[in-house]
Amino acid sequence: MAEEQSAPKQPMFALQRLYAKDISFESPNSPQVFQGEWKPQVNMDLNTENQQLSENQWEVVLTLTVTAKVNDKAAFIVEIQQAGVFLIEGLSPQQTAQTLGAFCPNILFPYARETIDSLVVKGSFPALMLQPVNFDAIYADAVRRQQAEAAPKH
Repeated sequence: MAEEQSAPKQPMFALQRLYAKDISFESPNSPQVFQGEWKPQVNMDLNTENQQLSENQWEVVLTLTVTAKVNDKAAFIVEIQQAGVFLIEGLSPQQTAQTLGAFCPNILFPYARETIDSLVVKGSFPALMLQPVNFDAIYADAVRRQQAEAAPKH
């Protein structure tokens, strides 16, 4: 009698759903902000979060907040939570963490960037094409910081 051995699961990754979870646009100093020269200081903050929905499904949320100031007054503030549900199977815990922390945000970013640009233009501001973000480097830096914090102090 031959024993059946279950074959290891083949790695599987799929984007199952893509959606905007939250969107906000503010132009608190309009219309006065349109009166001066347009030389904004633009700042972007980003954050990613994930939660496991089932054994092999994860929600990843990329939050981007873009603030443009002219002469220290807010011209506009845009925030979006771009989210996706991803199927992830057959990866090691380390590979899963990297997929959630770097690969999934790389997929979500272009959608968030396009939405931000569209909202800014609808607010009567010049188009804002955000530069690409290196989520792999951000993830690697976060892992290094975690390891440094966890290392025993002498």
